[in-house]
Amino acid sequence: MRAFRGVGGTPPFIARGQGSHIYDADGNEYIDYVGSWGPLLLGHRFQPVLDALHEAMERGTSFGAPTEQEIELAELIRELVPSIEMVRLVNSGTEATMSALRVARGFTGRDITLKFEGCYHGHVDSLLVKAGSGVMTLGLPDSPGVPRGFSDTTITAPFNDADRVASIFAAKRDAIAAVIVEPVCGNMGCVLPKPGFLEALREITSRHGTLLILDEVMTGFRLALGGAQQIFGIKPDLTTLGKVIGGGLPIAAYGGRKDIMTYVAPSGPIYQAGTLSGNPLAVAGGLAMLRYLKDHPEVFDKLDSFTARLAEVAPAGVVCNRIGSMLTWFFASDPVNDFASAERSDRHRFGRFFHFMLDHGIYLPPSQFESLFVSAAHTADDLNETVKVAGQAFQFA
Repeated sequence: MRAFRGVGGTPPFIARGQGSHIYDADGNEYIDYVGSWGPLLLGHRFQPVLDALHEAMERGTSFGAPTEQEIELAELIRELVPSIEMVRLVNSGTEATMSALRVARGFTGRDITLKFEGCYHGHVDSLLVKAGSGVMTLGLPDSPGVPRGFSDTTITAPFNDADRVASIFAAKRDAIAAVIVEPVCGNMGCVLPKPGFLEALREITSRHGTLLILDEVMTGFRLALGGAQQIFGIKPDLTTLGKVIGGGLPIAAYGGRKDIMTYVAPSGPIYQAGTLSGNPLAVAGGLAMLRYLKDHPEVFDKLDSFTARLAEVAPAGVVCNRIGSMLTWFFASDPVNDFASAERSDRHRFGRFFHFMLDHGIYLPPSQFESLFVSAAHTADDLNETVKVAGQAFQFA
């Protein structure tokens, strides 16, 4: 997506960011709705995060040994996301989902994963099957470079189709280790679960002894302090987190029920490790971010009202999907609620719309199949300018 293959043209190279704005190497200024693809909930160069990083750098950048702040971050995650009883820090969302699936297979003694078409869970070999994000944007085959044996352990179903899930379980029964799902999709554009869909996944997996993994790398701490699982009232067995928990630094986590997580070494036999896991700088940035959100829950009300105003701009012939601070304008006439309906969007119209916005100082995700992200740093002036330009851009497209 950074290469602008989904929209054409040459991407600007970014020199710096401040608050809700970014500046490219040619000196152009943009209102930023990418936010590093989600982590910058509080904007660029948020001062408490910068202060925490300066303090951490004075102590050192990496130790490969336990530090006190790792425990503080883990305890804070556990407090804010009650389904997580134990947590392990890693370096990226891909690592988190890869590790969670390994734990699910080891805990259940089963090999098969069920995922949903258009959901992207990082570039894990077995999950690059009908994946969203850049794979969808570039129109790539499902899994080039992935041995067939890996992809054979993955079954796909349409998102929002609980009946299909039930039929798959009727056929496979005790072979499925885990169902992994983005509770709100952000990688085929913003696509919300239909009422009852997540509840059905919870019921079916519980009945069959299969683990339910909510991939909240994108939604965790963005939609609410407790993530999408708080909003929808779903208690997963395992959760993956990333993006916001680092405040702009590379960090992620996976965690869940204690009886499952104790299978992870050193307390159990399932190995997972990383030299930079729990890196002091990333942990410090994450702590500053999450502590601020805990102390200022009103941030989420502001984000919701701001994004709701953006949603109102969409004219007839454009479908707007929105929840909290995530939003996608689909150039489609019919509702978008799964991979197939997202693919029917007019990518050429989106490309014209995108470049009009970019030329007028609004930086959106350069793909029809990504969510835009609003930050608490966006101002009323940012909102008014975006609404004005978007109204013109829709007419142009």
